[in-house]
Amino acid sequence: MSVADYTTQKRVQIGGLAVVALIVLGALLTVWFDVALDRLFTGGYVNRSLQMATPIALAAVGGLYAEKSGVFNIGLEGFMIFGAFTSAATMYLLGGTSPSQGHIWLAIVVAVIVTMLFAALFAVLLIRYKADQIVAGLAVWFIGLGFAPFLAAILWGSRSSPGLASINYLAVPNLEEIPWFGSALFTQSPLVLLTVLIVLVSWVLLYRTRYGYWIQAAGENPEALDTAGIDVNRVRYAAVIFSGAMAGLGGAVLLAHAGNFVGTGETMVDGRGWIGIVAYLFGNYNPIGAAAAALLFGGLDMLNYQLQMVGIEVSARLVNLFPYIAVIVVLTAWGKTRVPSSVGEPYESEE
Repeated sequence: MSVADYTTQKRVQIGGLAVVALIVLGALLTVWFDVALDRLFTGGYVNRSLQMATPIALAAVGGLYAEKSGVFNIGLEGFMIFGAFTSAATMYLLGGTSPSQGHIWLAIVVAVIVTMLFAALFAVLLIRYKADQIVAGLAVWFIGLGFAPFLAAILWGSRSSPGLASINYLAVPNLEEIPWFGSALFTQSPLVLLTVLIVLVSWVLLYRTRYGYWIQAAGENPEALDTAGIDVNRVRYAAVIFSGAMAGLGGAVLLAHAGNFVGTGETMVDGRGWIGIVAYLFGNYNPIGAAAAALLFGGLDMLNYQLQMVGIEVSARLVNLFPYIAVIVVLTAWGKTRVPSSVGEPYESEE
């Protein structure tokens, strides 16, 4: 049995165990608390889980592109903080405390452009000047963690912004009333739909286009790519800048759903960039797999709210640990995920 077959078999087994565990958990909740499953797993719960998963999925897609090209972007959390703050600041400067929907979309665009610029600087440090990728990534996180609340205090006199505005949902008349999945599929944030589109396009680009093969070759065998006449570092620059843009978009999406910037504690990003890294490891560097992992984390994160909705009294602190327990389980189960051969290694052409 090849390593790939063994890995696939192992994933199927663990995935099957996860499904069985969810069924058992649902049965226990039904028996112990006398709560029907259709009250627990509602369309609203699915909707909130999708919203929670969206920023994680975007960061994961960006991170896996960078790592596939041979560069470990550990600064996803920092780029998300930059994206969230830039979006909030732009929204406030354009529309005050009552920005329009147009202002929200413009703020998202500005956030992506700003984080792309930061990511370009980050890429120069890593690729041209061969900075340590772990240290540089942690520096991005620390800078985001410090500067965003600092700039927020200058702009708003507080580490958090006032209430701004949230993105409006899109609803398809009549179809949204279909039981079970109507509200989840046909009353949805346009940013969730945009994320689904980005995930699908990212998969096609990575596995069905020549440029996608270049990205994979840059991380697996850069010498062969160089021999074929392709500039390895140019491919890596593009992948790292894309990763920063996706993480910045993730932060902006988080802000657009929340409606205000929170700079206290770990900021409103609150570890989602780190979970994004776990998500693409969980998904074996596949954009669709990473998005599915993000949905799992989002669903677990929203479980506390859902339990309260159906009247199940469980310690909020205990339920809030579920996503992090899932992270530990995933890291343990997927600890042998094979990373690209040349990740973390700077490349210099012999020509």
